[in-house]
Amino acid sequence: MKAIQISEAGGPDVLKLVELPIPEPGPGQVLIRIEATGVNFVEVYFRKGVYKASFPLIPGSEAAGTIEELGPGVTGFAAGEAVTSTSVIGSYAEYALVPAAQLVKVPAGLSMEQAAAALLQGMTAHYLAHSTFPLKSGDTALVHAGAGGVGLLLTQMAKRIGARVITTVSTPAKAELSQEAGASEVILYTEQDFEAEVKRLTGGKGVDVVYDSIGKTTFEKSLNCLRPRGMMVLFGASSGPVPSFDLQQLNSKGSLFITRPSMWHYLATRAELEWRSGDVLNWAAKGELKLRMEHTYPLAEAAQAHIDLEARKTTGKVLLVP
Repeated sequence: MKAIQISEAGGPDVLKLVELPIPEPGPGQVLIRIEATGVNFVEVYFRKGVYKASFPLIPGSEAAGTIEELGPGVTGFAAGEAVTSTSVIGSYAEYALVPAAQLVKVPAGLSMEQAAAALLQGMTAHYLAHSTFPLKSGDTALVHAGAGGVGLLLTQMAKRIGARVITTVSTPAKAELSQEAGASEVILYTEQDFEAEVKRLTGGKGVDVVYDSIGKTTFEKSLNCLRPRGMMVLFGASSGPVPSFDLQQLNSKGSLFITRPSMWHYLATRAELEWRSGDVLNWAAKGELKLRMEHTYPLAEAAQAHIDLEARKTTGKVLLVP
């Protein structure tokens, strides 16, 4: 099979197309033929060495495809079924293994590309809006990177609940996408001070929650956007890690809360996985959750996908298609 392999940490050029044997499923595993792979910023972190990994490494964890073979002890699935998962072992490839416990079926009416585009970012948006800070009607949320994959889905879910969503984006074109997703107000952070704008838009009160995937460049001002006893949800660091922080500031800024969640702690049981994936995939299949998939690359162009993702040239979901 063809696969993308990394032998050492570095820039996009370390993503090499290689030929490898098709893996064989062990107990509790399923072999899938991949039809679409989701590209996520976490793979950039692993490629750069920000997150530690053992090399050589086939990156990726999100994909949709067709079951080729079941490993010993696997029940509830059959060869030929369309499935998807965020726990694919090396999804930048034509074939990969998946723990059956982390595999879900693709509902009728959803393409493989849609399934791969929806699951990880959709379940991320789901746990953020429904569990980390459970939004309710009338809440106001600030969502950074409002035109990104998670940002667009999180905005839609927040609007389903009845929350007011303020987003930040870098360009007028991205602002339009964010508004289409349901943002009440969009701030062009390249032209406006987002902290000052948030305070103006909320009459000086601040927002109930900030969902921040940017990290270093937005963290301090994001805290200043919160109302007293508001929550800072830091779920990424695309601009770099947040510097060391004196917790006493949470007191002086209004008895604030801060959390650094991981999706895996919100998929602790099979029931939780089925709840989140079921909502996301079924909403997408019914057209109630709009997906954007304008950026699709052949597997061999994984490096270009990373270049464009890091340069913030993409909106919505980035996909590799073997």
